Amino acid sequence: MAAFSYRAVDATGRQQKGVIEATSAAGARRQLRQQKLLPLAVEASAAAKKPRLGIGGRRLSARALATATRQLATLIGSDVRIEEALRLVGEQAESQRARSLMLDMRGDIRDGSSLATALARHPQAFPEYYCTSVAAGEQSGQLEQVLLHLAEFVENRHRAQQKIQLALLYPALLAVIATAMVVMMMVYVVPNIVRVFETHGTDLPLLTRILIGLSNGVRSYGWVVLVMVAIGAVATRRWVAAPANRLKLDRFLATRRPFARLTRQFAAARFASTLATLVESAVPLVDALAAAAAATPNRHLRAEAVAVAARVREGSGLARAMRDSGAFPPMLLAIVASGEASGRLGPALSRAGSELDRELDALVATLVALVEPAVLLLMGGIVMLLVAAILMPIVNLNNLVAS
Repeated sequence: MAAFSYRAVDATGRQQKGVIEATSAAGARRQLRQQKLLPLAVEASAAAKKPRLGIGGRRLSARALATATRQLATLIGSDVRIEEALRLVGEQAESQRARSLMLDMRGDIRDGSSLATALARHPQAFPEYYCTSVAAGEQSGQLEQVLLHLAEFVENRHRAQQKIQLALLYPALLAVIATAMVVMMMVYVVPNIVRVFETHGTDLPLLTRILIGLSNGVRSYGWVVLVMVAIGAVATRRWVAAPANRLKLDRFLATRRPFARLTRQFAAARFASTLATLVESAVPLVDALAAAAAATPNRHLRAEAVAVAARVREGSGLARAMRDSGAFPPMLLAIVASGEASGRLGPALSRAGSELDRELDALVATLVALVEPAVLLLMGGIVMLLVAAILMPIVNLNNLVAS
């Protein structure tokens, strides 16, 4: 079974769009006719066109992902079969993209796939840590609890991202507006002033000559700079998309100041929170470590987390394996060691995750608070230099006329 997007008209001539589940496009048309709809177009949904290639499709929003996850957890906890739960969640989805995803995954499950396998066929919608956590929940029989914790995790992460984006909105708008004003002055204001100076044959100060050179450069080669910036952005994005290059970049961010502290703090918070969720859901520690490693965004630190899971699988203690890796903050190591000693690893990890999140929020708030005055000082300094470069020859010209 697969999901098909359709466009049809009813008996009154009104057009309708939607998603229907069928074995083929012909079967989808047959079902539409049975519903007294005249099919105009039927095609495989965007979610189902390339599910096994790991490409195509858009990401689900964090809100849609959290809502669908919580609905699945509630239905599965009520002893509803997974395929039926997916159908019900798809019917209640707000977007056609979400409905297509749910119906396509339902078809995969009816064909014999597990939920984690069906999720993994849509990597643009479901992150790696999500699929790994669901797989661990299926293997341990604690899928309901894992899904509930995943929904809370996605919601908390979305709230944190929104908080940072809103805090950075004003500095970003200020920088864009100030940059636009500077460019307009370079293109329209400075050339007119230059003509006045050239008419009087005035010797221009160095700052003014630099400004004139920049103005001529912007007017003559501004489009070249824009094209080069666009090409550079595309090339950088492709370079980062290569796994080996991404690993190099992540290693740099995790080991070099001033990025190392924030990168390691964020990775440790994600690792501890995910591991606490799975351990408290009675997922075996080795499986939980694999899922927590997948939740670590930095590839270099993720490799260290995978190595920790391998050492625990070989019989090492969790605290000792984490300490040997050197990738985790001392506070997390101390709490994990006390949790292992007391036999309450889950609550200890949960406490550590909360503490790391608080420290991370404080660090991010400090950095964001520094961005606004830094942008103000930078743009104010640039505008001041522009005004000085324009006013200096005017003052000199007035003094020359007065003398």
